[in-house]
Amino acid sequence: MPAINNDQPYKSVSFSETVITELMIPSYSNFGGKIHGGILLSLMDKVAYVCAAKHAGNYCVTASIDTVDFLQPVEVGELVSLMASVNYVGKTSLVVGIRVISENIKTNTVQHTNTSYFTMVAKDEENKPVMIPGLILQNRDQVRRFIEAKRRRQIKQSYKQEIDSITVPDEYELCQQMLAGERCQIAQ
Repeated sequence: MPAINNDQPYKSVSFSETVITELMIPSYSNFGGKIHGGILLSLMDKVAYVCAAKHAGNYCVTASIDTVDFLQPVEVGELVSLMASVNYVGKTSLVVGIRVISENIKTNTVQHTNTSYFTMVAKDEENKPVMIPGLILQNRDQVRRFIEAKRRRQIKQSYKQEIDSITVPDEYELCQQMLAGERCQIAQ
């Protein structure tokens, strides 16, 4: 049973909202001159941790990343801002929604470049899951985000069950039939 954090039973979304802004430097770029997706993922993980730990009042670990949508490339020299908020809380886990924007400081052009959802788990000093505060929803957007996160969680559980039910037949001929029309060949 997770330990209960009695410091505060509920916290508002705004309590833990976090923004990190960083200048994109040449060492962050890939061979195409754009910022590596891995750099952006690392920054997203950092902002998710800060947001989650602030809400939970405990150390938090990344349990999963539900989606990462790369909508626009990020260029060297741009400022990237990562805005994180707690969208959903369970007993020991929470979902942090992250919106990433890039700003070209020469042209003042701002683009929405990434959206992502990180599931974080709060841990105590013995590395065991710990109960986290509930979430106070103060406006319609926060209510919408909570409901969307809850629905994504349900879909994710259903998807996991579907994935776990995938079986590959033992019969070679059935495998060949299943692969008909695909861009692969089975070596003889």
